[in-house]
This record gives sequence, C-alpha cells and structure tokens, in this order.
Amino acid sequence: MTTSFGFLLTLITFATSAFAAVPLWGQCGGIGWTGETTCVSGAVCVKSNDWYSQCLPGNQAPTTTTGPTTTTPPPVTTTTTGSNPGGTGAPAPSIPAGTLTQLSGVSGNPSNVRYYVYKPSSVKTNPGLLLALHPCGGTASGYFSSNQFRQLADQRGFIAIYAETAASTRCWDVSSSAALRRDGGSDPQGLAAVIKYAVANWGVNPAKVSVTGTSSGAMMTNLMLASYPDLINSGAVFAGVPVGCLSGNAPTYPPDPCAAGTLIRTADEWGRIARAVYSGYSGKYPRVQVWHGTADNVVNYQSYTEQTKQWTNVLGLSSNPVSTSSNTPKSPWTRLTYGNGELQTFSGQGSGHGIPDAGTEVAAIDFFGL
Repeated sequence: MTTSFGFLLTLITFATSAFAAVPLWGQCGGIGWTGETTCVSGAVCVKSNDWYSQCLPGNQAPTTTTGPTTTTPPPVTTTTTGSNPGGTGAPAPSIPAGTLTQLSGVSGNPSNVRYYVYKPSSVKTNPGLLLALHPCGGTASGYFSSNQFRQLADQRGFIAIYAETAASTRCWDVSSSAALRRDGGSDPQGLAAVIKYAVANWGVNPAKVSVTGTSSGAMMTNLMLASYPDLINSGAVFAGVPVGCLSGNAPTYPPDPCAAGTLIRTADEWGRIARAVYSGYSGKYPRVQVWHGTADNVVNYQSYTEQTKQWTNVLGLSSNPVSTSSNTPKSPWTRLTYGNGELQTFSGQGSGHGIPDAGTEVAAIDFFGL
C-alpha cells in the first residue's frame, strides 16, 4: 500500500467516524436510502438517478446537481438470526419471508463479510441465487433498497443475498494479493463461502448462481467470476473495472490510472491477469454482462473497452460482436453480443456512474435465467 493511499484511507476513516459524513465516492441519497446524506468537506452530493446519489469532489460535480432523493419506498424490516437460518431444500423454511435477514456463523469467512438474505414469499423449488454487492461506501441494506432486484426476486422466486464488506471504507477488497488469489483469505473467499452454504443448505440450484454489483461491487463481481468460475454461472457488472486493474480498493483523487482510463492493456494481457487468479483452472468460465455509461465521471468509460477485452479473451471469443441492438433494454443503452451470447456489453449514452437504473436490472435477471 502506497503512502498516499494509506493517507487517503486515514482521511476517509477519520471523516466517517468523527463527523458521520459520507466519504468521497460514497452513496449519499436515492430512493430508499436511509444513511447519511452529508458529504465530507470538499465533496458534493450529486444525483446520478432516482436510486443513487454519490459524493463527488466539488470540482468534479456537473453544473446541474441536486440534493439526495428523499422519496422512500415501503419500510424494510431487517431481522438478525443468532445462528444460521438452515433447513435443506426450498424454500429454506427457517428463513423469514419478505424481510432482509442477517446470517451469522457461515464458516470460511476470513475477512468477516456480513451476509443478509432475502427470501420472497413464493420461492421456486431448487431456486436460483443472486449475490448482490454494494458500491464503495455502501451497505447491504442500502443496496437492497436502491434497485429492483428485490422486486424481481418476488416475481421470479429466486433467493438473494446482499453482502457487506467489513472494511472501514466500505469498499470491497479487489486489489490485495490475498484478494487476487482464489481462497487467498480476503473478501472473495468470504463471498464464496456463503454461496457454498446456500447451495448446501437451501436447495439452491448450483447451475443458477449469479453475482452482480455496482462500482466497487461491480469490480468484485468481475473478481468473483475469475476466482470462482466453478461456483458461479453468470454475472452482471455495473460500472466496474477489469480484474487486476485497480492499485487500491478505495477511490483516490486524482483517480488512479485504472479509474482514470489511462491503464490500457491488450486482450491477452488482461486475460492472463484474470486467469492467474485461479491458476491451473481449465474449465468453463461464467457468462458475463458489462454495463457502463459514457458519462461516468468516477470510473472512466475506457473501462468498458478494457473489460470487453478481458472477457472476450477469457471466454475465447472474437473481439468482433455478432450483433448490435440499439435502445436495448431501453434508451439510451446499446447492447453488443459476442459469441453465442456468453458476453453481452451495454453502453449507456450519457449515463453516469449510478447504475443500474430502473428497467436495466430485468435484463440482467433474464440473462441469468433467474
């Protein structure tokens, strides 16, 4: 860890604990957001969409900004269990339906990742599983309330786990040597542990395990797909970066070369970095969706191209898409499809960092087959 990065972490930790203000790049508003709405000094709360507002550096804020959205959906009840909600077979009868329930006691969790499970009232037999990962500065409950994955679980009958990092910055570890090695003793291993638990105890169909996330959670989604391809069927990456791209977990200002879009590699170079996370693996890799807005002012749009390079290489696909679909699933998104659909990329003209936005989540769930 560099001196400047350590100093940034100190500043973020101090600001969060001393003033209860949202750190730089953290979430500060959106529909259902119940956390702090005041940014640290020098940052401005900027609305990306109805579901997500973020603390940006004052000199990076667009000329038209708004305060955090205050519209609130129906209240969310969170319960905590003293031991694992267990029970084999769907619908995991000991898990309360319709509430976000914290799990405890899942083994193999070296970084103390926190887990919250959402079981809809009607669950399919051998249901699918969605692992949803919050952005930097976020929480499991905040991510639960800030998008439509919960409503889609109600409609489709799959189980969702909203995980939360224990890091003081609330950013997932995607850059340490431990994180970039399968079962290396960091956040990815803790996330894999809860997937294994769900499959073993809740009757989850192991062929229908998917991961998604936004920003830091998107970066972790990419890393999970590379680290545990034998546990995960598919993933959707909303405003992420390639595996092995970032030099540190928390955002820096000015941004590091990865986030700034100046770290350019060939497809083969990116592919080798991703495959090195699970050295020796020769099996099939998960299907992937990559989503990125052209106006993202946190993670440069160049990341869209770099991720596409990485996954076409890992999946053994041509760099040329087989089809292009405008306004898919809605305006302003354009979908490019590679191979036989193993990779889909979505470019959002004028879209910012606060994705997914309403109406895009269903495209991910359809892709997952949930």
